[in-house]
Amino acid sequence: MRVAIAGADGRMGRMLIEAVLDSPDLVLTAALGRSDSPVLGQDAGTFLGRRTDILITDDLDVLAQADCLIDFTRPEGTLVHLAACVRHGIKCIIGTTGFDEAGKQAIRAAGQQIAIVFAPNMSIGVNATLKLLDMAARLLNSGYDVEVFEAHHRHKVDAPSGTALAMGQAVAQAWGVPLDEVADWARHGETGARKTGHIGFSVLRGGDIVGDHTVYFCGEGERIEITHRSTSRATYAQGSLRAARYLARKEFGLFDMQDVLAAS
Repeated sequence: MRVAIAGADGRMGRMLIEAVLDSPDLVLTAALGRSDSPVLGQDAGTFLGRRTDILITDDLDVLAQADCLIDFTRPEGTLVHLAACVRHGIKCIIGTTGFDEAGKQAIRAAGQQIAIVFAPNMSIGVNATLKLLDMAARLLNSGYDVEVFEAHHRHKVDAPSGTALAMGQAVAQAWGVPLDEVADWARHGETGARKTGHIGFSVLRGGDIVGDHTVYFCGEGERIEITHRSTSRATYAQGSLRAARYLARKEFGLFDMQDVLAAS
């Protein structure tokens, strides 16, 4: 399978490039960078000391050489890349977070023409954690207050993280309520007593934290914590490659990592 990587000049992009180069069944055929990137024109494997003969470019027409694009950039860039994928008829794996409703609708519309895996977190462990949260929320549907805590590196620009939102959504869905109706996004000043059935969110940004998430179920006399900690972006890269292999069998449609795992 021929794979293109967006954000080839970033930390996640480089991790994806390395993962593709080390995969016997995948071939790197394109590497996209920002138009103002200082590494445009460089070999995509330079940071590894490896020659790939694939030059980092901002020319989206190189996507015609690929079967799928993996994109972990920013919403505005991802939507431009997605339009190019539709134009060239190639599949897309989207790990970008922070989309507004219009962006999500654009992804849904594109899924009617090409095959897409769109997930807030590509980690296999995180997606297993979402399953555990669904189970816990169904069992602990009364008498427990739920809080979602997440921590990421200082460079992350959206909050709460897409993964934290997915975790809150898993709980809300198990409870049969819309997340937006029960979410407490921030607390400041005299907030009053906690509202029963609400889901609180807390955010930490600092240092080089790859990604920590904990969901607390706090009851009278006990507390259950379900935690996932990422110590390397390699987990996201491997999950993305698994998603690419899944899409090899799809012509169009919008899928998530739960679909990918269910097919394994």
